[in-house]
Amino acid sequence: MQPRQGKATRRASEAGATVPEASARSARGARTDRNECPAAPEAALPEAGKFRPARKSGSRQKKSPPDTQERSPVRATGARAKKAPQPAQDARPSDSTSAAGAEGLEPPAAREPALSRAGSRRQRGARCPPKPRPPPGPLDVPSPGLPVSVPILVRRDAAPGARKLRAVLEKLRLSHQDISKAAKVVNGVVGHLLHRLKCESGFGGVERLHTGSYYEHVKISAPNEFDVMFKLEVPRIQLEEYSDTGAYYFVKFKRNPKENPLSQFLEDEILSASKMLSKFRKIIKEEINNIKDTDVIMKRKRRGSPAVTLLINKEISVDITLALELKTSWPTSTQDGLAVKNWLSAKVRQQLRLKPFYLVPKHAKEGNGFQEETWRLSFSHIEKEILSNHGKCKTCCENKEMKCCRKDCLKLMKYLLEQLKEKFKDKKHLDKFSSYHVKTAFFHLCTDNPQDSQWDPKDLGLCFDNCVTYFLQCLRTEQLKNFFIPGFNLFSSNLIDTSSKEFLSEQIEYERNNEFPVFGEF
Repeated sequence: MQPRQGKATRRASEAGATVPEASARSARGARTDRNECPAAPEAALPEAGKFRPARKSGSRQKKSPPDTQERSPVRATGARAKKAPQPAQDARPSDSTSAAGAEGLEPPAAREPALSRAGSRRQRGARCPPKPRPPPGPLDVPSPGLPVSVPILVRRDAAPGARKLRAVLEKLRLSHQDISKAAKVVNGVVGHLLHRLKCESGFGGVERLHTGSYYEHVKISAPNEFDVMFKLEVPRIQLEEYSDTGAYYFVKFKRNPKENPLSQFLEDEILSASKMLSKFRKIIKEEINNIKDTDVIMKRKRRGSPAVTLLINKEISVDITLALELKTSWPTSTQDGLAVKNWLSAKVRQQLRLKPFYLVPKHAKEGNGFQEETWRLSFSHIEKEILSNHGKCKTCCENKEMKCCRKDCLKLMKYLLEQLKEKFKDKKHLDKFSSYHVKTAFFHLCTDNPQDSQWDPKDLGLCFDNCVTYFLQCLRTEQLKNFFIPGFNLFSSNLIDTSSKEFLSEQIEYERNNEFPVFGEF
């Protein structure tokens, strides 16, 4: 005799085994996930009925085809055509990952997900085989100018290729020996150049600022690329915004005594970015000829780039950027940026905004050319701090504490773009895309999904899929706001043409629908 389905469903609900029950509980606020930080305010949790009301715990699901109107539009686009979901075991972490990231965690259905979908629409009963997904429909995305929000989902069996993703991450892992060896070489060259710059007029107060993926611990593949900033404090200056961009500025001195060493770089009372960068580049070019124990050459200047690029021992690339340090209030264009109140807390945001900000000699695009006297805002040091302390709970990813997969998702997204750029390097379609675009989209997704349990390592496949979905939406809507300057769109048509964004979108969609062949076979 077959058991009565009503009782079986009720038992599963009471045991916390079905996702709809977990969603309903989160909507009632009856349970709190013990994986969350005790200090996290409940106001930070999205409502369970944001897109669809939570189903009562005892109700039954009909076996008719799912109503696409009830689904989150994000997941509709994430469906795979003519493919059934991977079995649940594919989404399980390897033994090593499970031991590191799952200690003290509840089963996924028992967590309190801050989700926009109340339930996973899974067939009743834990042992029922999953149905194939319906073919993908047209992407329903927000209108341009509106924030793009992609909630993290909880259906672990809906994320195919989780094992492959972990294999990719293992491949991208850098050995301490390789890192130390490369860093030692780079530090030697950088130290030599820094010593020379301190002896030059106008650069006497220069210091090194540690930024970039190496110091953010999100470097991938090989330790062969480094970003180095040389900061120079410049007091008593005023900024004049260029063309209402919010990101580019002319720099003037409030007072300009004759003994000011930077007077040599003035052009009609404006501190010329092109003059200062030219002198900076000239000093470095002269000094690398005095480095005898290491092979160092300077690469050709890239138009519009603020960096001086060196190639060390024919394999290590180092971008050296001059940055003006300003210990004043941040510009008004940043007032609504750095939206981390619900993620890192309002206190952390306030503390970050009290830190200095920087200007790099990046030329603003002006028609078919560049305005060479402009400086661009830089917050790379804040980005580094956010990634170093990325959890809502301050102990996230510390030893013997709860782990998350935020950085793993960022690494995978960076690797995806890197591999696509390599694959289509002859077409030039992807030349204007950089890892900074990926990192900016990632920061926005973290603010939309602030809870640490939304980035559980067991849900790596789903979290990565949401990162891909979010980035695709940014490409299709041509909207990617600078994380610190929300009025500055990194995907505007005057920065990156529409055809290039369409091309990248098509390639990423193809990769996702085919289990990311660009990652290779594992």
